[in-house]
Amino acid sequence: MLYRRKLRTRIVISFLLLGSGLTVLFALATIGLREKLEDDLIGETLRGSLQDYADTFYRDPSVQGSAFEKIVGYVYSTRRFPNVPLDWRDLESGVYDLVEDNAQGKPQSYKLAVRKDQDFWFFLRYDTSQERESQSRLQWALIFAVAGFSLLSFFLGLWSSQRVMRPVADLLTRLRAYSGDGQPELLAPHFADDEVGQLAAALDAYAARLTELVQRDREFNSDVSHELRTPLAVIRGATELMLAQSDLSERNLQRLKRIERASQQSTDLISALLTLSRNERGHGPTDLRKLVEQLVDANRLAQGKRAITAVVQGADDIVIDAPEAVLAVAAGNLIGNAFKYTQAGEVRVDVFADRLEVRDSGAGISEEEAGRLFERGYRGRSAEGSRGAGIGLAVVSRLCALYGWTVTLAPRPEGGTLATLRFVQRPRRT
Repeated sequence: MLYRRKLRTRIVISFLLLGSGLTVLFALATIGLREKLEDDLIGETLRGSLQDYADTFYRDPSVQGSAFEKIVGYVYSTRRFPNVPLDWRDLESGVYDLVEDNAQGKPQSYKLAVRKDQDFWFFLRYDTSQERESQSRLQWALIFAVAGFSLLSFFLGLWSSQRVMRPVADLLTRLRAYSGDGQPELLAPHFADDEVGQLAAALDAYAARLTELVQRDREFNSDVSHELRTPLAVIRGATELMLAQSDLSERNLQRLKRIERASQQSTDLISALLTLSRNERGHGPTDLRKLVEQLVDANRLAQGKRAITAVVQGADDIVIDAPEAVLAVAAGNLIGNAFKYTQAGEVRVDVFADRLEVRDSGAGISEEEAGRLFERGYRGRSAEGSRGAGIGLAVVSRLCALYGWTVTLAPRPEGGTLATLRFVQRPRRT
């Protein structure tokens, strides 16, 4: 799963986490080292003081107390065992951290050094309340330091991200400013020879190759369209002259009409493909109902002896703002497929003010196929054994994308297929 935060946000978060993390680790290390060093130092001091205190007592038992500040010494004879405080009786020789309530009822911490000889027990008590209070103050100071450094890291991240992202934002602005017309402006000269400059150079190279391919494609389509229109015009002119003859047999008349229809379909397809190549919307007006009736009649004649009933229903005088050739290709593919995959039954075309619906009673399609039939080269199961490369509906989909229309295919519950060509803007009536 791709990380979807903005790059600048990621930089700021990285600085914040780094600064806060290092400060927290430093604070924890400071507290831990202070506690350990303090405990070790006080412990060693108490052990040494306890040794001196016991030696002094053995030399002169009349000497009581300790020469150290905040250290109080106690000596108990094992014969007077009950005088030893309860919390101290079971302690072995060593240094301990203890807590007891003082006269005000507040807990008071202290260290106790213990030495138990055969006849006497020695205790040195060191009050650590001040050290604990100092440690608490240090902890609060470190908490404020962590907060301060985290805030500093945040602002440092903002400043750094702005400087780091400035050339990237400039590159993005220049890319968005390109309208797509003509040769794109070179990007690399505007940036330093760093990662952003290398990216700009790569984009320049890619744009140059893409522009060359687009230009070559447009020139090819324009040349092919121009070269094909001339022979098609000759074919149509010759066909019209032959159709004007009165002594044609019915069979020859049908053949000539098929030639005329094929030449017109070729001309419309060339115009539609040229429109897609230029990526420019053409304009109408085109009478939708009249065009649909022509397409249905042409497909009805091409079915031969198949028992197919063709019905056109809906509103009259619906005008679509698009070239007739574009509508002929879009609607003609849907109507042609309805006739093509219906062996017997009915093909009905309903013309509405905002859409065109084509229903057939053929083999139908599945829900899975309905979503893939507009993919280039994909052919459904009902198309097996028939001619075609599976590009007709792909062309329809591209035309719809250019004009903002939508086209869908769906299976009918009673059998067959429903094709819907929906126009985004409500067509105007004449």
